[in-house]
Amino acid sequence: MSTFSTYDQVGLKEDISDIIVDITPTDVPFSTMIGAGETIANRVHQYQEDTLANAGDNKAVEGADPSMATLTATTLRSATTQILTKAFQVSATADAVATYGRAKETAYQLSKALKELKRDIEFAYVGQDNAAAAGNSSTAREMASASQIISTSVDAGSNATDPLTEAKLLTLGQTCYTNGSEPSVFMIKPADAQIVAGFAASSGRNREFAQTTELVNAIDLYVSPYGEYSIVLNRHLLSTHAFLVDPTMFKPLVLRNVTRELLSKTGDSEKHFVVYEGSLKHNNFSDSGMITGLS
Repeated sequence: MSTFSTYDQVGLKEDISDIIVDITPTDVPFSTMIGAGETIANRVHQYQEDTLANAGDNKAVEGADPSMATLTATTLRSATTQILTKAFQVSATADAVATYGRAKETAYQLSKALKELKRDIEFAYVGQDNAAAAGNSSTAREMASASQIISTSVDAGSNATDPLTEAKLLTLGQTCYTNGSEPSVFMIKPADAQIVAGFAASSGRNREFAQTTELVNAIDLYVSPYGEYSIVLNRHLLSTHAFLVDPTMFKPLVLRNVTRELLSKTGDSEKHFVVYEGSLKHNNFSDSGMITGLS
């Protein structure tokens, strides 16, 4: 007698999960911390920064005529917008058929495109070391990355072969303090989190271990002689940089907020175009700071 098994059956129902698993991270720490954008009206946005004269020995003879100060002009800064886009095309049939994990293919693909665009904006801010580019009819415009609009820096070493050190952080913190900056966030790449955690093991420092089975090997807040810095990891950060920033001094500049448009229909499908145009503004280039040349 031959047993009739599932290998012989015809018409078995498919068993497909109704959940699509995607672990791609969508957090954008720098974009999140600098907050809402500033609306602008041109592809080039200009603004000014200034500084006071250095403090010095100031005394005058009674009744004497004053000496006129040598005045200096303000510094004019500019920010160029960058156009970031995502486009996708979905057939009418793909939206009509029943699918697992999403109701409509277009809605699912749009959701992905918006998340990807958000990540691309973060990458433009802190994942590149790009200077502003005016562009032309055949060359795309580029915004200046954060690394290009921060003038205070400490070099970790030549040829990007040196690791992050606490000494470099303290040197940078001192310079920022002297400049008048009040940074509150130390943004690092994930690999440097282990180095920062190791700061606690330096000679002369103690950790208190309570009666617990939990072992903590992380630092969320670093208290320096020049201020307190929250430690923030950023997956998109330049591997050669670490940023010590005051988030309130940065602003997204928005010429065109994120929008979706349907392109001309040429067949039995729809073409979707998602676009954003903006830039990054640092109110004063001498504010905040960065460590460069990291391994």
